[in-house]
Amino acid sequence: MSTEQNLITTPITVDFLHGHLDVEETAHGLLPHRLPAWARRQIPDDLLAVAEAQPSGVRLAFRTSATTILLDTLPTKRVYRGFPPPPDGVYDLLVDGRLTAQATVDGGNLRTITDMRTQTAEFTPGPAGTAHFTDLPAGEKDIEIWLPHTEITEVIALRTDAPVEPAPKTGRRVWLHHGSSISHGSNAVFPSAIWPALAASTGDVELINLGFGGSALVDPFTARAIRDTRADLISLKLGINVVNSDAMRLRAFAPAIHGFLDTIREGHPTTPLLLVSPVLCPTHENTPGPLMPDLSSGTLKFKATGDPAEIAAGRLTLTIVRDVLADLVKQRSADDPNLHYLDGLDLYGESDHDEFPLPDAVHPSPEGHRRIGENFAKLVFADNGPFAITTG
Repeated sequence: MSTEQNLITTPITVDFLHGHLDVEETAHGLLPHRLPAWARRQIPDDLLAVAEAQPSGVRLAFRTSATTILLDTLPTKRVYRGFPPPPDGVYDLLVDGRLTAQATVDGGNLRTITDMRTQTAEFTPGPAGTAHFTDLPAGEKDIEIWLPHTEITEVIALRTDAPVEPAPKTGRRVWLHHGSSISHGSNAVFPSAIWPALAASTGDVELINLGFGGSALVDPFTARAIRDTRADLISLKLGINVVNSDAMRLRAFAPAIHGFLDTIREGHPTTPLLLVSPVLCPTHENTPGPLMPDLSSGTLKFKATGDPAEIAAGRLTLTIVRDVLADLVKQRSADDPNLHYLDGLDLYGESDHDEFPLPDAVHPSPEGHRRIGENFAKLVFADNGPFAITTG
């Protein structure tokens, strides 16, 4: 068995990273970002600033015959004052596409949220740590290490008992997906089991996940980032954050979506583009936002606090949002045959909710993530779906 003293150390370079849009060099290593630097300068709040730096869908990819792999990182972990700390983020190691081992990293920086509503936080620095993977299969193999989807992670170095080299190009199509906390992976227990990762595996595509917890708000800088990113397939799951933040009224929502799509089409005029409406969320189906935390049951849940009587004045609900998005795609697709619509209720609807309820009244359980991923793959990547491989 190899000891840590005689392992080969390989600093992480950008060639090893996949699923990101930018990389920041830090004093420790590389910090992957899911928005480019120019867009980050336009971010108006800490919620999105933290979310885009959490590496949901970001992974290291390399080829090696190593049976021992150590990954040195510096995580930044998030805790809420007054609540028990969540489990450490999980690192998933896949061998030739199959989940083979998992690890966590001790230590790291600590970001303590002192006010859940404003996301005010205190930062405490901490030490780097190591994810250990041992007794891996012998022989040359392709390795992916998926970084924790809700834990900011600076990657430092690989230490292995055989040389490593960046993975060769796969030739697979690149799928860029943008969405809310559900797309980010909220309530999923490990990073390769968030629903976009599950769907990407079934669809045999390379994932770029721009799911941002609480922050799919039709921001122009996000549209420009998507416009400027190479992608073969693009999906946008929009609506619930606009409702639960009470960010827009009906008059502003449809033009904002039109503008978002117009911007993306500047860089991707004929790319298959799928607009997905919100999945079922009884909390907001017919009740406007804002959404607020609810601790009355002793566990964290969420409740909608808007007044349904104000719907007539333009307040948004999920039911209204679905109608707007469906009508918008019907209108635009007459001139844009590569624009498609998917009703989120076909991904997770009433029967799915009966089987796998939302634990906190907003986000799906791990089983719910799997159901959404399976349904997306079946409806979108399979034959006759908008992302199906075409021939001829």
